[in-house]
Amino acid sequence: MAEAFCRKHGADVFTAFSAGTHPEAEIFPVVVTVMKEVGIDLSGHYPKSVREFLGKKHFEQVIIVCADAEKECPVIFGSARRVFLPFDDPRSIQGNETDILDGSRRIRDAIECAVCRIIREA
Repeated sequence: MAEAFCRKHGADVFTAFSAGTHPEAEIFPVVVTVMKEVGIDLSGHYPKSVREFLGKKHFEQVIIVCADAEKECPVIFGSARRVFLPFDDPRSIQGNETDILDGSRRIRDAIECAVCRIIREA
């Protein structure tokens, strides 16, 4: 979600990439659904590992949205400026379909606000 919002709102400021320290096999379908609601189609995307980028790209700034990644990223990204935005993983939301969708929307909206703030400050 953060990558998509960086591309949507800050393509003139950032070149965005998304990767995880322990990526899932596929993007959580609920995330695809709630992002489509705001006009972003993630259906052709897939989770990537940070290992795909190591030694191939230099990152000046890294936005970290997962607590587990925060523990590992200081080692992985060296001197890159790190911004830690601790958001819940939509996969962790408990409840029925409505609860999961509503929770994922709240996370989506909070990520968008945080990304927009980072872009304004750049």
